[in-house]
Amino acid sequence: MAFERISFKWSHTPAAESAAETLIARYGDLPAEEADVIVALGGDGFMLQMLHEYLARDIPIYGMNKGTIGFLMNQFQEENLLERINAATMAGIHPLRMVAEPESGGKQEALAINEVSLLRQTRQAAKVRIEIDGRVRMEELICDGLLLSTPAGSTAYNLSAHGPILPLTAGVLALTPISAFRPRRWRGALLPKEATVSFEVREMYKRPVSAVADTFEVRHVKRVTVSEAKDVTMRLLFDSEHSLEERILNEQFVP
Repeated sequence: MAFERISFKWSHTPAAESAAETLIARYGDLPAEEADVIVALGGDGFMLQMLHEYLARDIPIYGMNKGTIGFLMNQFQEENLLERINAATMAGIHPLRMVAEPESGGKQEALAINEVSLLRQTRQAAKVRIEIDGRVRMEELICDGLLLSTPAGSTAYNLSAHGPILPLTAGVLALTPISAFRPRRWRGALLPKEATVSFEVREMYKRPVSAVADTFEVRHVKRVTVSEAKDVTMRLLFDSEHSLEERILNEQFVP
C-alpha cells in the first residue's frame, strides 16, 4: 500500500506547532478519517496519546520527534516525507489489557502500550499477591509498586525501575518490582507473553493501591488482571535504517 494522504497531529508546544505549520504548507493536511497515515509531531507521551486516540481507526502512525526523548519517534526532517513514510518499516504491537476491580465494585478496562503498573497511594508500602495463569507464584510482595511491561515499553518506566530491556521478538513480558522490601532480593521475572497475570492487593484499606495502564488510572483497586490483547494491533512506522527493534537493541549498549 502506498501512503499518499497525510493527517498531521501535533502536541501543544511551540516546536511542534511550528513544525506542523511548515509541513502542512508543504504537504497539505487531511482529517484523520480521510487519511491513510497519521504523522505525529511531539514526544513519546504524545505518540502514546495518538495510538490510544486512533486505535479504533486502525491507521498507521509515523512519528517525528519534537519532544525530549523520542524513543517511539523518527528524526524530524522536512524533506522527502512521503518517500520516508513509504520506505518505513512497520511495527505491529499488541498492547496489554488491564481489567481493574476497584474496592467500590465493578470492573474497569484499559489498554497499555508500555506497561501496567500498581502503585502505593500513601506512605504505607503496598502488599500484593501475584498469580500467573491462576497459580500463586508469590504470596506477598511488599513494595512501593510493581509493573508488567511490554517489549516496546521496556525502555521506559520498566528500565527506570531496573527492569530488563526486551527485544520486540523475545515473546516475553517483564514483571518488575518498584523498591521491593520483601522478598528483599527479588528482582522480578520474565513471563511468556501469553501469560495472564493477576495481582491481589492485601490490606487494601490500610495500604491502598492504584493501577495505571499507560495514563489511565484506577484508584483503590483490590484486584488487577493483565493479559496481552491479541485482538488489538497498533501500527507504528519507523525509518528503515532505525527500526524499533534496532532502537531497543541499541539501548542495551548505551553507557
